[in-house]
Amino acid sequence: MGAESRALAELQMRLQRSLPFELALLSHLFTMAIKEWQLGLIQNPVANIRKPRVGAGRDRRLTSDEERELTAALTKYSNPMLGWIFRIAVETGMRSAEITGLKLRQVDLDRRIARLTQTKSDGARTVPLSKAAVEALRGAIENPTRQKGCDLVFFGEPGRDGKRRPYNFNKAWIELKKELGIADLRFHDLRHEAVSRFVEAGFSDQEVSAISGHKSMQMLKRYTHLRAEDLVKRLDREGR
Repeated sequence: MGAESRALAELQMRLQRSLPFELALLSHLFTMAIKEWQLGLIQNPVANIRKPRVGAGRDRRLTSDEERELTAALTKYSNPMLGWIFRIAVETGMRSAEITGLKLRQVDLDRRIARLTQTKSDGARTVPLSKAAVEALRGAIENPTRQKGCDLVFFGEPGRDGKRRPYNFNKAWIELKKELGIADLRFHDLRHEAVSRFVEAGFSDQEVSAISGHKSMQMLKRYTHLRAEDLVKRLDREGR
């Protein structure tokens, strides 16, 4: 075995330990290096690696008792922004960064929409707002502590440069959950809860994808069991 072949085999063994998304990124980089940059590689070392199976994903739902306790605690919390953020997450399925990064110009309360220009999937989307989401956003936009010129819906304290950046609520969220005894609930679980509610409400896959930003229908398959349970209820109502 030549030096190049041994080096390639060693690299493939190391890459085999990588996560699926890391392998996909590396494969793309090697392909670009070979085809576009012509760096002299003999082949893409990732091409023949068997990709590890992706897990089923977290399936944590927010219970009605937890939602009630969180809502009550957030109502009393010193900074109302945390409560508004929580409500928007449950009502819209928006990611935490999408919520905290919102600018005033992106929110249209009259039309009840929020326009997201920068998302995790790199695609812009328009999110419809429920009445509860509109109420939360109205409270945030009319926040009396907002300084003139601040275009963030959810803003933090000014930095050393005097600029305000998105409100970082992570520490407060963790402490609040710990006090309530629900530390295992992650903020991203609220997105899963929102999407689950859309499915349970009868929205189609295309409609749910348009709201949540899921690019692939494959990513929505984890919610299929919700539709099946709903069909069982329908069968019972029809006496079948």
